[in-house]
Amino acid sequence: MSPAEQPDESQTPAGSSAHRDSSAYRDSNARKDLGAPGDSSGAPKKWGRRKGSGTGAEQGGVTAHGSGPESTSGTSEVAVPALGVVGMLRWAWSQLTRMNTALFLLLLLAVAAVPGSIFPQRVQDVAAVNSYIEANPTTGPVLDRLQFFDVFSSVWFSAIYLLLFISLVGCVIPRARKHWQAWRAQPPRTPARLQRLPVARSLELGGRDGAPAPEADQVIERVAAILKKRRYRVDVRDLGSNAPSLGAERGMWKEVGNILFHLAMVGILIFVAYGSLFGFMGQKILTVGDTFANSLISYDSFTPGSNFNADWLDPFTIRVDDFRVEYNRDTSDPASYGIPLHYESDVTITDAPGEEPRQEVLSVNRPIDVDGVSAYLIGNGYAPVVRVTDGDGNIAYEGPVVTVPEDTSNISPFTLKVPDSSPEQLGLTGTFLPTAWTDEATGQLTSADPDLGNPALVLSVYSGDLGLDDGTPQNVYVLDVSNLNEVASPMTSNGPVMLSEANPRVELPNGLGTVEYLETQRYVGLDLHYDPGTRGVFISFCLAFLGLIMSLFIVRRRAWVRVNTVGTEAGPRVVLEYGLLARGEDPRLEAEAENLVELFTAEWEQIGVRDSHLTTTAARQKASVQ
Repeated sequence: MSPAEQPDESQTPAGSSAHRDSSAYRDSNARKDLGAPGDSSGAPKKWGRRKGSGTGAEQGGVTAHGSGPESTSGTSEVAVPALGVVGMLRWAWSQLTRMNTALFLLLLLAVAAVPGSIFPQRVQDVAAVNSYIEANPTTGPVLDRLQFFDVFSSVWFSAIYLLLFISLVGCVIPRARKHWQAWRAQPPRTPARLQRLPVARSLELGGRDGAPAPEADQVIERVAAILKKRRYRVDVRDLGSNAPSLGAERGMWKEVGNILFHLAMVGILIFVAYGSLFGFMGQKILTVGDTFANSLISYDSFTPGSNFNADWLDPFTIRVDDFRVEYNRDTSDPASYGIPLHYESDVTITDAPGEEPRQEVLSVNRPIDVDGVSAYLIGNGYAPVVRVTDGDGNIAYEGPVVTVPEDTSNISPFTLKVPDSSPEQLGLTGTFLPTAWTDEATGQLTSADPDLGNPALVLSVYSGDLGLDDGTPQNVYVLDVSNLNEVASPMTSNGPVMLSEANPRVELPNGLGTVEYLETQRYVGLDLHYDPGTRGVFISFCLAFLGLIMSLFIVRRRAWVRVNTVGTEAGPRVVLEYGLLARGEDPRLEAEAENLVELFTAEWEQIGVRDSHLTTTAARQKASVQ
């Protein structure tokens, strides 16, 4: 029990209810609500013997009780009972549900996500993972076994995620239950010594121009009304006695904000997991004029959630009508000349079969929403239309070839595999130049501008078995030439195959057929993403932010007021004592005390209000003697 809670009969008016109920202040609730002076934590003060007192055993650190060897030898061995399985489980649960543990797991989860941004992930690019393992034959397989290429679905990441979820739930539920009980309970008992609180004041009411002192019960009721207007919850006590009092408390919503923040964090974890289980993402490349139907076979790549069923795909369509690019044409800045400033695509959306199509504009950072699926414009480029006729005169391939831009001039390499040609399968690799131009200084063929001006194709041709017949998956942008014959390339006597608008058709050596350049189309790259947990994550984030604001800016504090009627030579006076105690750090506690002084002064200014020295029995006796 702290000194602020010990009743002092010499300082309490005789016969008052505070004097009669002084023993009640020794209960555990009072010790939690009011600690030592200046201690806002509410922890009870630890008492011990004075130095040099007690027996030798007590001074040695062991308190002896009764008689026996332990009380006379000065030493004692305390046998610690074994926890057992149940005890260990309870201890582990208590450690897991601590707030420090939850914060540590949250930090650990952030650290565990770092490898997902350093190493390529299979969920995004399987070819990049395979290339990394091949380029690092020593560390690659080790990292693969440790699931560094599947970070967000790895066992260790999932374990941290699950432990964080359990820790937050275990923290929040008991905390919410305790706060609910505290909210329903009455404010703590009025301390015996209000002057020992961090902020305390005493006011004497009455005496101006002979004005009589007000009734103590009326004063305490008016104080209660004032505090209620300041959003305190008030409990009036001991009405009808010589020293009525009240307890008040405000800022209960601060803890509600803390609980709301942690519940919102749990909600974020739940909805993120829900989105990863029942969502999907896919990519599709479309040339202008093409239509995409939302079915599994229409995607170039498709990554479903672990619980997603492809039958759940909604039957909408997206048709690319047009594509526009705006390039920087400011000649005063040669370094940025030709850089794309903006690009967008006109698309037609049909939400379901039989519904009326609608027109939309798709651009960077402005996705379109179709039945909850977000379609993003993530890339664009050129797709020259090529026709390959084999040695038998049959058209083995005709269509656009997707190129991959590699610099600001849109110099774009590409690969074309023609497995249906005869007498041999053909493989073509080359470069598309939007505005072909020969550098006079180096004699190298390059592109002078990213826009179409003088389009040209530079091809290398290979023949042989492409390795597609055995069903082994291959990267469509990579041609394995290890088992192919090099027919035409810069390294052969025939040289590379050059195609342009002026020379659109070239005969291949060895009677392998012809290659024709027909036209150039633009293509767009779409990323389609469905995450059913996005809205829940957003709502949870807003609630978490609201809870954080509440916990930071709402202050929880307590106030106690006692009214004593004191007899003086000039007549009876009413002494209004009040004290404030903050639950935590509260730099505005002094300002709150001044605000209460102003309110009390304004309430009883007509009868007189002044600081009182008649706050203790000793002070009253001294005043009586004088």
